[in-house]
Amino acid sequence: MPKQEPTPIEDYALIGDRTTAALVSRRGSIDWLCLPHFDSPACFAALLGGPEHGHWRVGPTAEASTTRRYLPGSLVLETTHETSTGSVTVTDAMPTGDDRADVVRIIEGVAGEVELEQELVVRFDYGTVPPWFRRLEEDGEPILVAIAGPDRLVLRGPELPRAEGHRHRSSFTVREGDRIVLDLCWRHSWRPFAGPVGEPEIVATTVAESAEWLRELDYRGPYLEAVQTSVLVLRSLTDGVTGGILAAPTTSLPEAPGGERNWDYRFTWLRDASLTVDAMLAVRLSEKVDLWRNWLLRAIAGDPQDMRIMYRRDGGRELLERELPELPGYGGATPVRIGNGAADQRQHDVLGQVMLTLRRLREIGLDDTQDSWRMQRALLNELATHWQEPDQGLWEMRGEPHFFTHSRAMMWAAFDCGVRAIEEDGCDGDPSTWIELRDALREEVLTRGFDESTGSFRQHYGTTEVDASLLQLPTIGIIEATDPRFLGTIARIEQELLVEGLPLRYRTTGVDGLAGHEFPFVLCGFWLVTAYAQAGRLDDAEALMERLVSMRNDVGLLAEEVDPATGRHWGNFPQAFSHLGLVLAATEIAKAEQERSSPGRAESAEQEQKDAEREQADETLSDRDGPDPAVSPKPRDEDAPQR
Repeated sequence: MPKQEPTPIEDYALIGDRTTAALVSRRGSIDWLCLPHFDSPACFAALLGGPEHGHWRVGPTAEASTTRRYLPGSLVLETTHETSTGSVTVTDAMPTGDDRADVVRIIEGVAGEVELEQELVVRFDYGTVPPWFRRLEEDGEPILVAIAGPDRLVLRGPELPRAEGHRHRSSFTVREGDRIVLDLCWRHSWRPFAGPVGEPEIVATTVAESAEWLRELDYRGPYLEAVQTSVLVLRSLTDGVTGGILAAPTTSLPEAPGGERNWDYRFTWLRDASLTVDAMLAVRLSEKVDLWRNWLLRAIAGDPQDMRIMYRRDGGRELLERELPELPGYGGATPVRIGNGAADQRQHDVLGQVMLTLRRLREIGLDDTQDSWRMQRALLNELATHWQEPDQGLWEMRGEPHFFTHSRAMMWAAFDCGVRAIEEDGCDGDPSTWIELRDALREEVLTRGFDESTGSFRQHYGTTEVDASLLQLPTIGIIEATDPRFLGTIARIEQELLVEGLPLRYRTTGVDGLAGHEFPFVLCGFWLVTAYAQAGRLDDAEALMERLVSMRNDVGLLAEEVDPATGRHWGNFPQAFSHLGLVLAATEIAKAEQERSSPGRAESAEQEQKDAEREQADETLSDRDGPDPAVSPKPRDEDAPQR
């Protein structure tokens, strides 16, 4: 029997309740769902195997033409199937609820009649544990119950499937005007049965909740629909209880067909989370950003020497990476991994990104608490003790550590933010050591990080290779976008990294310690858009932005990477990096367009906005503790960066 091709990644849509999320295919199959949390074991894992590893399909038995959309202001999914005999819509939503998780599927007959089939295969613990099924009655209504250890699923509805081998199936006809509601509810197996959701209000309530949040968005630039969808995706990846911001809701979706670059992204990277907050602030969605800062305080609490680059959504540190040989992988791409070994890496850029975001929070009036500033001060002092060590860099290289130019520049940003917090924002402490290190790092980046032979910045100090992360140098403020050295870097990236007009992260020549190749990285495309806009190449920025926005799937979602030749999506999906990059690039283009149409006015308007936000800030912090003892730079060795 020929091997069945997997459902294309871009054929999926996301639904979620801000504690977990599901992926729904165009065929109406939920092929990925972890319960009760994003990082819980999956009960539907067909995405990384086949239907036998768990899925729930509701869709036509005959050939159908299918269209989808998100209901305005939400990620409630409406799918319309048209067959030769009629049409039907299926509305999928995950309402929020305490101590339970629900997937609600509302089927409505639109015209004629359509025969639908329902197929339910439940396999807990990533497709390995079949549950014990029972048909019971609850309040006079039939229910289908699946139990395995601590997990219990209860399916309610008028069309409950019956066992056929190792799956449950049913078929039924939906006629014009019919309305059928199916509710699959998770709860711990020792808890009483949860009652049915508050149908028929559930969809309206779920839509209204996100639409109300979206109403605060303050963005008047181009690509408005794409920006709105992206911030809704970022919101859906933010745990509504803990404040942890996920990189993606999936694991082990490969970066190339059959490849081994398959990672678990269901965790909170400090870098990704910080950039997500930046994107929200860029469109004035500042509500509850203190939830993320409080998450940060809890996650990092303890010894600053033990700060991780990533944590679980609740701030936990258990991310042991292991492989699941029971799952054959997406399209046969193995290994399937859960956990992430990169959690133990040293990545110097992370603290710089966190400090930049915390500075932006101060700029909008969210002053530091005594605890938050104490944490920042301790982390900077810790960085001052190992700033001369190499690291694995932004891309989590699994090869040897290097002195990555981007990492060195981000350390400059970290110390610069610390100095400015004291000198401009009134935070306490002695900045003299940080000033010394900041200035040394800037000199180092602009000399050792720059390759005179190629006229561009380099990936790390031991190579002439270029890296897309260098596009961030003007954004963090270490160099102007119009500086000839940066313009040379853009030119070099265009020459070395573009594949059919879209940039790779870097050339996979072995520095990352992995075999195989990858496709252009979506975030890097948006970074190039931003660099074009900052460098005065607005036409190029708009052209690339149009292309990237057009590569979203039919409901506006982006994976980690895109094959420009086919439009296929690769990597984990949907990817926070890609969507936050879209938002930040759109705001940069809006700013550049305003400057071009009204020279001088954009900068003035931006300053007026900052002044207004600062006027609303709370009174200056009191009761801060005293200055830190001086921290001496670590003595240099021969291989360390030179001061």
